[in-house]
Amino acid sequence: MSTPVRVLVCDDQVLIRTGLATIIDAQPDLEVAGECGDGQTAVDLARKLRPDVVVMDVRMPVLDGIEATRLLAGAPVAHPVKVLVVTTFNLDEYVYEALRAGASGFLLKDAPPDRLLHGIRTVAMGAALLDPDVTRRLVGRYAARIRPPRGTPQDIPLTPRETEVLRLIADGLSNSEIAAALVISPETVKTFVSRILTKLGLRDRVQAVVYAYRHGLVT
Repeated sequence: MSTPVRVLVCDDQVLIRTGLATIIDAQPDLEVAGECGDGQTAVDLARKLRPDVVVMDVRMPVLDGIEATRLLAGAPVAHPVKVLVVTTFNLDEYVYEALRAGASGFLLKDAPPDRLLHGIRTVAMGAALLDPDVTRRLVGRYAARIRPPRGTPQDIPLTPRETEVLRLIADGLSNSEIAAALVISPETVKTFVSRILTKLGLRDRVQAVVYAYRHGLVT
């Protein structure tokens, strides 16, 4: 039997935290490694317990979820922890900052339990979790901020086909949707995505989306 995915649940609202933990612990392939109600404790516990996934609220006392995410999964971190941010629609800006800080994905707090569980499993496997509609709305809203000041795309080390795939990733399309759009196989798309991430030094699709907007590939 495989080892369960260990999850650290961080939310300052006790009812929400307890609810998340109960849902997670009820799954045979998941287990709650710990719980906490502030960002600093989240960082301390994650470094101590080394969970597979941290479910992180954005607004928390002592240290907010964005800074906690940066300390656990930011670019300079030698051994990053996978972070799944949970938030509400009216916190778009915070979610964007959390993704820049290194989060592997995000979910809305009103998402059904099965979507939460799917999100945890997806992030645990090393994939990014992006809701296409929310991603377009979220990153599109802040594209002006992350694009170079002069607004001109920088040279990127990708082939035209790879650039096309990157644009579709930034549009929130899944591998199967990209395959259908370009009339190629999903396996070929996976190869393209892997090459793109390797060439650009990116960890996952979340970073690829931010990269595409930052370099003016998507408007």
